[in-house]
Amino acid sequence: MNRTARVERRTNETQIHAALNLDGQGKNRISTGIGFFSHMLTLFSVHGLFDLEIEATGDLEVDYHHTVEDVGLVLGDAISQALGKREGICRYGHAAIPMDDSLAEVTLDLSNRPYLVFRHPKKMPLQSEWDSSLAKEFFRAVAQRAGMNLHIRLAYGENWHHMVEAAFKGFGRALRTAVALDARIPGIPSSKGRL
Repeated sequence: MNRTARVERRTNETQIHAALNLDGQGKNRISTGIGFFSHMLTLFSVHGLFDLEIEATGDLEVDYHHTVEDVGLVLGDAISQALGKREGICRYGHAAIPMDDSLAEVTLDLSNRPYLVFRHPKKMPLQSEWDSSLAKEFFRAVAQRAGMNLHIRLAYGENWHHMVEAAFKGFGRALRTAVALDARIPGIPSSKGRL
């Protein structure tokens, strides 16, 4: 089974190319023009054991929002495409990741019913030009396009970099569990017979 995908998206705001292998080794080549974001995507790849290539250029002179959201859309499309009919997958995944002062919990269901719950402490420390809304927009875009019910809870933390890093690592680990194939599941993992 070849669970790979290639996706391109071109708009007046961004140009993005992505390649994904769900059964990879965590190899990656990522360039978004946003150092922190590229680092987070690298962590997702490494901890999920997904081979991932992303080449993104965007109107960063406006702000980071368009690039971050559109990369999320493209990654979500790639995940959905690579999953195909979603036969034989474990479907659910969960990871709790500590990162120094912070703890993130990520739980997801590849149900084809997209939904995002993103919870974090009310007062969030800033990470340079990156703010908490960008992480939420990225995960919302991925969940919508991947057909994923995604719950992320940043339980606590003092350093925003640590909190977001724990979330991306947790996302990789949880997705790795959910996309894993189980020989005992002969088809679609649902009592309905479809996702």
